[in-house]
Amino acid sequence: MNNYALVTGASRGIGRAISVRLAQDGYTVIINYKSNEQAAIACQQAIEAAGGKAELLPFDVTDGKAIEAALTAWEQAHEGEHISVLVNNAGIRRDGLLVFTSEADWHDVMHTTTEGFYYTTHHVLGGMLRARKGRIVNITSISGVSGLPGQTNYSAAKAALIGATKALSKEVAARKVTVNAVAPGFIATDMTADLDEAELKKTIPAGRFGHPEEVAALVSFLCSDEAAYITGQVIAVAGGLA
Repeated sequence: MNNYALVTGASRGIGRAISVRLAQDGYTVIINYKSNEQAAIACQQAIEAAGGKAELLPFDVTDGKAIEAALTAWEQAHEGEHISVLVNNAGIRRDGLLVFTSEADWHDVMHTTTEGFYYTTHHVLGGMLRARKGRIVNITSISGVSGLPGQTNYSAAKAALIGATKALSKEVAARKVTVNAVAPGFIATDMTADLDEAELKKTIPAGRFGHPEEVAALVSFLCSDEAAYITGQVIAVAGGLA
């Protein structure tokens, strides 16, 4: 029987690094993506070239019906197996001062994080509870921990994810399912490519942006048996910024 790990928003950046690391840990990684099939295939090929296993599972994390259909089809094709690790990584930024933030930019950011968490976790959680073992890791942000100007929508979404992490961890701990959050700071990915790295590095005690692989290393640990007694926690990967 394979151990399956579902990573949402897995085709690039932090999601890709997490997928590659979990494949190295022996999981068959289910690479979720919304529209960038080329990047998702490249991630799958990188995993398989290193001897790992990966599958593609496209769906929009804000579309409950699409998630239900995709995950139900996956379960029918993998009879007797379940997803034992879920990494809720999908997220988007639409930065700007709140006074200039459109309704669409508010809702798009909130829905991607909060509805993505709800729909995906709601479907996958049952299998974990029945198996009495599971790992859920939610990728939040230091923006959700301390708030950042120009990111009121993003901070609100990621703070909501932290609250959900803490509440759910208490609901499922007796069934040996852990729920934790990882809060990256400034990580060098496509998502931060538009930021002024030279100026921002001055605010980071470590003096640099982080690497996606450093986030993935923490996720790997939280998904391991060694982390079975760690739940409801929010751990920053931020070079001392948080």
